[in-house]
Amino acid sequence: MPIKNVVVNCTDVARSVEFYTRFLELSVAGEVTSERAVLDAVTATVELRAVGNGREQSTWSPDDLQKGFRHIGFKVDRIDERAAVLKDAGVEFKLDPLDAEGNVRICFFYDPDGTLLEMIQGDLQYAEILDADGVARERALGVPARPRFDHVAVTIEDREATSAYYDRNYGFSFIGTIEQPHDKRGFHIGYLKGGDTVLEVFTYEVDKSARAPQLDVAGFAYAELVGDPPDLPAETAPDGTKVYVDSDGFAFAVGSEA
Repeated sequence: MPIKNVVVNCTDVARSVEFYTRFLELSVAGEVTSERAVLDAVTATVELRAVGNGREQSTWSPDDLQKGFRHIGFKVDRIDERAAVLKDAGVEFKLDPLDAEGNVRICFFYDPDGTLLEMIQGDLQYAEILDADGVARERALGVPARPRFDHVAVTIEDREATSAYYDRNYGFSFIGTIEQPHDKRGFHIGYLKGGDTVLEVFTYEVDKSARAPQLDVAGFAYAELVGDPPDLPAETAPDGTKVYVDSDGFAFAVGSEA
């Protein structure tokens, strides 16, 4: 089952709609209000919700050794051209376009409220393929006509436990790995595929920090998966949605596929 929706809190819905439609070509789905907008990202939706708290209240850190949410990834074409447009507009980058492990080209930048976004160009060439059918389905999606949602990345403690949990409860198949041999922290990446979407999981062989999810500040709030409610601790989002928190601090809601 896929990631159905990604909820991003923002301090100005109209400003965020302009950002995501202009730079990532997401299309507006339904009515835009000062409180909420839903954007079509091809394989999922990105839901923007207004909050009063700004970026300075968030405890999220761009250090990938902080467990939980890391970034939202979009598959694109023409990554260098797209990055140049972002830079000309003064958008803050964490990482300029470069060729990365797995024979892809990537870059990282921030949305207006500090949510970290990634653009990825090309099909990943995995160090180890664990589900050939899943990899074939991924590659069959082809080069996107416009940027499409690809994944949410999270830092975790135990890849085997995380893979087993999301496979057992939500049908995410562990399709492959990418290694980072030059990273002295012992950095490994696993890819858990559900439908046309992915949970990208980071593991490290050094100590990591923990963070409790914040559902009422600007930035990533939670992902919505397709399936049944889990037996996990839950919090209530400002809109009343029940949000669950896994052992690594990743927040998600569940709903039907429709």
